Amino acid sequence: MAKRKQVNPDEMSFLDHLEELRWHLIRATLAIVIVGVVAFIFKDFIFDDIIFAPANADFVSYDFLCRIANVFGSDKGCVNEMNFTIQNRTMGGQFNAAIWTSIMVGVVVAFPYVIYEFWKFISPGLYEKERKNSRGFIIISSLLFFTGVLFGYYIIAPLSINFLANFTVGDMVKNEFDIGSYIGLVRASALAAGLIFELPIIIYFFTKIGLVTPEFLRKYRKYALIIVLVVSAVITPPDISTQVIVSIPILILYEVSILISGVVVRREARELKRTQKGKN
Repeated sequence: MAKRKQVNPDEMSFLDHLEELRWHLIRATLAIVIVGVVAFIFKDFIFDDIIFAPANADFVSYDFLCRIANVFGSDKGCVNEMNFTIQNRTMGGQFNAAIWTSIMVGVVVAFPYVIYEFWKFISPGLYEKERKNSRGFIIISSLLFFTGVLFGYYIIAPLSINFLANFTVGDMVKNEFDIGSYIGLVRASALAAGLIFELPIIIYFFTKIGLVTPEFLRKYRKYALIIVLVVSAVITPPDISTQVIVSIPILILYEVSILISGVVVRREARELKRTQKGKN
């Protein structure tokens, strides 16, 4: 098998960069597929113990959420029973659910390697000092993503499932959810939260390229608060306690992002001063 020709990043053309990107995408995709195949093999465990766990009233999150809701004088987070069933209404419904769930597991588990491939692609364009200062990028971004996924799975998904399962417009209507609808809710809750928790990493890169500054983030903090509340209202049931539970970590991430942006700006200012002194 012929080996790919090693090219100096400084001498690579646009087509060379595209070729390099293609190989990074291929390796990242292969990692997702391999993990997905393993997940499909263990689909019984994944569905019974993970995907369908929030559909049971004894799920670990409900007792915690009940106590939080009681603090706000509400009992909407408390669960005694789940008044719904999950059904499959199409011939290939269960098979499609297994395939897409396996892919989702592949994306989540292989996320650190996907980020690693992304980092390998962009790192040749950075200065040596920038590469050293960003060595923890893969670890930090992976931890943030996994934390977000866990938050979405243990907090957002149970809140949404509990609300929708017990909401009814009349006694004659029974909740019989399609398997695709249920899995879609769990998947969206986990992945959306995982991406939201990447906010500090996004702000770091936006600050590096000059799109945002700490002053800009502080100036528009009140607008960010409104956006956070709107997002919380969209992804959670219309209950003040659940919106507060979801809003708090997002607001904390925003404040952390301001600190990170400030650190980046100060570092670049010191580096600029050193460069100017060296020229003088």
